Amino acid sequence: MTQSPDHLSTQFFLDSHCHLDDSDFDADRDAVIARAHAAGVRYLMTIGGAAGPDTMGKALLIAAENDWIFWAAGIHPHEAMKAEEKHFSQLNSLATHPKFLAVGEIGLDYHYDHSPRDVQKRVFIRQLELARQAKLPIVIHCREAWADLGEIIHDHWQSAGLGGILHCFGGEREDAIKFLDWGFLISFAGNVTFKKAENLRDAAKIIPLDRLLTETDSPYLAPVPNRGKRNEPANVVEVTRALATLHNLSAEDMGLQTIQNFVGFFHLL
Repeated sequence: MTQSPDHLSTQFFLDSHCHLDDSDFDADRDAVIARAHAAGVRYLMTIGGAAGPDTMGKALLIAAENDWIFWAAGIHPHEAMKAEEKHFSQLNSLATHPKFLAVGEIGLDYHYDHSPRDVQKRVFIRQLELARQAKLPIVIHCREAWADLGEIIHDHWQSAGLGGILHCFGGEREDAIKFLDWGFLISFAGNVTFKKAENLRDAAKIIPLDRLLTETDSPYLAPVPNRGKRNEPANVVEVTRALATLHNLSAEDMGLQTIQNFVGFFHLL
């Protein structure tokens, strides 16, 4: 497991959602992880399965080698049409790992429609049932599908009382309020720093401090001033600064708050 080097930042930050198993990190994954820790990232959740259901277990290896890294996995809505019974069985098994925190990212994506919408819904509901049985929260991906997402969460998940994380929030204030009422935490990524993202900043302002999380979604969505480049977990510092400004806090205080939220939600020591 990684140890804490002497040059570590004395600040504390959280990356609640990244994809360290992505092939973009194959050449320098260890260096990326080291830079994150040196920048002050103290908790990190890496998400398996974004490249397809056959890759869900890759994130486990990364989490197992780093004591401060946790993981989640699920069948992404883009990849829903590839889901087979063996993948649900595998996910059920992976969910028993001690550092596995949530089923996800799962949900609906109507922007790209890489998988038919009816298939996305079916695979999403199936994974909600799996998460309920495992007594685990969920990590949701939603893009341009808020009405259907809300209906499914209301009908198939709300009563579980397990909540979850709305990852890389991209909706409106009303969407955030609805999911707060359902026990979700709201996570913001680098797009909250984009010049035209006033709707995200408006939403972020109304999220109670104890329900906020920060993430990078790396290697995607690098924040300003690194927009357009490969993203990595160390850049969560910029996301934290943006949210801190919106809530009139220092970046250090916002970082500690998001860590407290993450640790409390997942009952980590």
